[in-house]
Amino acid sequence: MGRRCWRRRALAAACLGAALLLLGAAPRALRPAFENSLGSGWLSGKRRSPLQMLYDVDQGSRSAMAEVHRQRRDLLRRACSRHTRRQRLLGPEDLRHVLVDDAHGLLYCYVPKVACTNWKRVLLALSGRARGDPRAIPAHEAHAPGRLPSLADFSPAEINRRLRAYLAFLFVREPFERLASAYRNKLARPYSAAFQRRYGTRIVRRLRPRAHPDALARGHDVRFAEFLAYLLDPRTRREEPFNEHWERAHALCHPCRLRYDVVGKFETLAEDAAFVLDLVGAPGLRFPAPPPRAKEAAARDLAERLFRDISPFYQRRLYDLYRMDFLLFNYSAPSYLRLHAA
Repeated sequence: MGRRCWRRRALAAACLGAALLLLGAAPRALRPAFENSLGSGWLSGKRRSPLQMLYDVDQGSRSAMAEVHRQRRDLLRRACSRHTRRQRLLGPEDLRHVLVDDAHGLLYCYVPKVACTNWKRVLLALSGRARGDPRAIPAHEAHAPGRLPSLADFSPAEINRRLRAYLAFLFVREPFERLASAYRNKLARPYSAAFQRRYGTRIVRRLRPRAHPDALARGHDVRFAEFLAYLLDPRTRREEPFNEHWERAHALCHPCRLRYDVVGKFETLAEDAAFVLDLVGAPGLRFPAPPPRAKEAAARDLAERLFRDISPFYQRRLYDLYRMDFLLFNYSAPSYLRLHAA
């Protein structure tokens, strides 16, 4: 990373607008500035923070995984420079998806459908809010509001302290596989009745002429093409923001405004999660095992099967909608898309 890389961390504060303080301290100067204000064990000098550990790894003899993550940071930075121009300033509410672990100096921006349930379980175990194996923590408990503090809950000055001193990470996924997973789990599965009533009925009412009364009441049989038409309809985002399960990762985590030290990927979940936990220094904690390879292949097959019946015109429009996620996180357009025929 080098000193220039760390100085870029200071520039991230400017994106939060005039309400937030400007950041700017080298990692070696972090401890004196914060040992009295946040009170974490690593800030009192008892152990090195994850951010300091990453700095040490980058300055020393790099491991293969450290080099992978350095390259991902560089690719993200270059893509942001190339593909973003004027952007709106961020306020604290834009940081709602960034979860905070003060005890370990971590900021995690969660993206639904990218192992976020398991990451929340791990953070609960790390913070002491839940005991035992993270896998034993029920999903509803991991997602319960208020269980983990959000960066948006703090004052501007406190936000900036954490942005400067903590290791920030996120996990992303191939955008259309994530979208297909969201459709299957939230609109196509029978146990998603609440989601179907809220969003399915809205989709059916708007996009299905002469819909059956049962579909209008339950929203249980939304077709994938209807779901995509709903996403592309300008009225959808005028009425309210996208639901987090299909909102673009860059819109949830603002990677061109906030500096992320680790960009993990669903496709390399086990290795990337182990890298983060090594930086944290939690040898007794294991990230829950990721899906087996066969299940990953099934997710790719599901996306290809769902998009097969979508016209090239709508494939192109949807790609354009999610284009920034493809570009920023170095994903190629899926080979099954017929973009040139649009």
